[in-house]
Amino acid sequence: MAGTEQQASCNNELVNPIISMGLQYSGILVISHVLQILLKPLGQASPIVQILAGFLMGPSGFSRIKAVEKFFIQSYASGYYEFMALIFRTIIMFLIGLETDFPYLMRNIRPASIIACGSSLACTFFAAAVTFLVFQETASRGSSFMMSLMIIITLANAASPNVVRVAADLKFSTSETGRLAISSSLIADAYAVFLLFILSEYKSTSIAKWIFFFFLYFIIVGIVIVINMYLANWLNRRNRNQKYLRNAEICVLLAILYVAAMALEHFGFSSIIASFLIGSMFPRGGKAARTLLIKLTYPIHNFIFPIYFGNHGFRANVTKLKNLRNFMVFCILILSSIGGKIVGTLAACFHLKIPYREGVLLAFMMNLKGHVDMLALTIGLTDDLVLSQNFYDVMIATIIVNTLVWGPIVAFMVRRESDIIGYRQIYFESQNPESELRILACVHSPRPVATMLGLVAASRGPRDVPITPYLMHLVELPGKKKTNLMYNQKEEDELSDEDDYGGNDVVEINDAVDMFTSETGLLVHQIKAVSPFSRMHADICNNAEDIRASIVVLPFHKHQRIDGKLENGKQGIRTTNQKVLRHVPCSVAILIDRGLTAGSLNPSGSDSLQHIAILFFGGPDDREALGFSKRLGMDHHVNLTIIRFLPASSRGQIAGVNIAHKTDDVLMAISNDEVEKETDNAILTEFHNRYVVTGQVGYVEKVVESGAETASALRDMAEMYSLFIVGKDGRGHSVLTTGMSDWEEFPELGKVGDFLASPEFDISGSVLVVQQYRPSKFDDDDDDDKQ
Repeated sequence: MAGTEQQASCNNELVNPIISMGLQYSGILVISHVLQILLKPLGQASPIVQILAGFLMGPSGFSRIKAVEKFFIQSYASGYYEFMALIFRTIIMFLIGLETDFPYLMRNIRPASIIACGSSLACTFFAAAVTFLVFQETASRGSSFMMSLMIIITLANAASPNVVRVAADLKFSTSETGRLAISSSLIADAYAVFLLFILSEYKSTSIAKWIFFFFLYFIIVGIVIVINMYLANWLNRRNRNQKYLRNAEICVLLAILYVAAMALEHFGFSSIIASFLIGSMFPRGGKAARTLLIKLTYPIHNFIFPIYFGNHGFRANVTKLKNLRNFMVFCILILSSIGGKIVGTLAACFHLKIPYREGVLLAFMMNLKGHVDMLALTIGLTDDLVLSQNFYDVMIATIIVNTLVWGPIVAFMVRRESDIIGYRQIYFESQNPESELRILACVHSPRPVATMLGLVAASRGPRDVPITPYLMHLVELPGKKKTNLMYNQKEEDELSDEDDYGGNDVVEINDAVDMFTSETGLLVHQIKAVSPFSRMHADICNNAEDIRASIVVLPFHKHQRIDGKLENGKQGIRTTNQKVLRHVPCSVAILIDRGLTAGSLNPSGSDSLQHIAILFFGGPDDREALGFSKRLGMDHHVNLTIIRFLPASSRGQIAGVNIAHKTDDVLMAISNDEVEKETDNAILTEFHNRYVVTGQVGYVEKVVESGAETASALRDMAEMYSLFIVGKDGRGHSVLTTGMSDWEEFPELGKVGDFLASPEFDISGSVLVVQQYRPSKFDDDDDDDKQ
């Protein structure tokens, strides 16, 4: 008898829920990573793969084997899984809030709310319509209202973690459609969480108690937001000379989050929206937010997300659908879900005048499940709100199969609709200066950071114009040194991790960015790329495409010495610039930084007036520079002047030119050079009427006969401006620049840019050389990039 008890005790230790849960999570991780390798080339997003991994591990897959089922599926282990789910979804929603473009969400709260409300209300009506049938066919007992509420939550919810990860994996999270889908899913989550509160507090009929709980909810969230604000600012000051916060300090910040989440859960609230709000309102500028992003992103994306999504898939049991009635209910719920999402979302998109194809994609994105809906079913099952195991089995199967079906369809639609949601470059010459500007500024060291940030600040224009700046720190990855020493025999300075590359430059760059953010209120997103110079241009081009940059600004390979002369930097920087000019999928500019002491742009929000000159010779690049300068001219700290260089025969050509009245026959009869002249005149006429006539921008004409006279005119204005902006190539071979090529040393700057950067030209201002995006050149040189 004692032997039998001892054997039973040993068996209980082997099926300990913690061991079982750990092995289950390990299995899901292994299977999800294997499936990721197999399905990633087919374009499948990681959440779909991770849900499928859990699905294969669960009762629909390997757990159909009795021994596996006995080990993994234990009735008394549910509490452990629910606790871990709470831990995971709290940190997931906090990270989503930390990464969310909250200014975009606030700017577009109306369209996002209309889409979320349209899809959610349509699903609410569909759910109410099918509740009676589902109640009868699943032989349920209990409250039909509670069943209706759970079906509404299931159909109306759009799982924001799934939407965020699917959009990121399919590389359209920075597109207008992707950001709108993410914003709408977050609002739909809020609607589902509100219904979840009614579901969990249904037995409490006191209205006063509900009001008290809601008041308490916002009090707790508000207190945590304020605490984080003061604590983050204190930690930023305390760690001024360090790259990141210490691990103990990060644990304190996360402990505050979890204490608030547990308190809300104790009072019957879901902490989902609270965690998101705490993350989205966390102070973005400084080491605290930067450290949290770095420390949380890797473990959450590579471990927590696979387990969280995989656990949802693990709970689904499609074998229960063998019953004809269950299968019929399953089909009705699937059709109701997609029907409600399509009807509601398309109606909202029609009202907002969003194209039909984008509306369909938004509807499918909003139909991704597996977040609040799973929590609603858990509450219903725990509190015995509806007495029918069939109902819960069918609902869970509906949630998982729905996402597994529509996830690949979304991936297919994203590939097919790449023309409407893909990366589309809009030239500055035709871009509205009040539209959003996404600028990627690159630096190799802290030296040009101040001027780069000053350019970003000036490009912002009025404060109501949205701008999303990125600062990319480019760090050279040194080649491997051949050595016969073992790892433990190396010197300490030879042991380094990728995160350590950049040395003290990282601290100086971070300090400059933090100071800029505190003075201007403009958040700068920081990116770090560590690669050899031979592949560094690929990192820049890929990041520009990922963030859908409007323009990429590169530092010149020369930097200014104390005596004012330009000194050569690493040759690899120049090579990188040349490759980026050929391959980047947007407009690109090279900044020749003359240094802050020489009068370049002030990065702070000071009241000093900066004088900037646009040198216009004609051609696509000059028109692009002119289009970019529209934003600079809207800043009240900038005094912008357009200096147009004209040959003597073209004096006064700006007045009254309009190529819209030219016929096709006339255009075919004239040369390409004449077409360029007409286009230049049309662009300048529009610019003159809109900005010069109103007094926002100055306009000067310089009549010259040759490149020598152009050079002389440039020398005369050398000390007048803190920044010169010019196009790279102008209009090809022009009399205005004839002879200037004799001094050409840096072809990547063009003739005028090269002259302004030459040591013979004594200039105090910085120079920005702009090149318009050239798709044909990008495509032709693609093979060269692979060598």
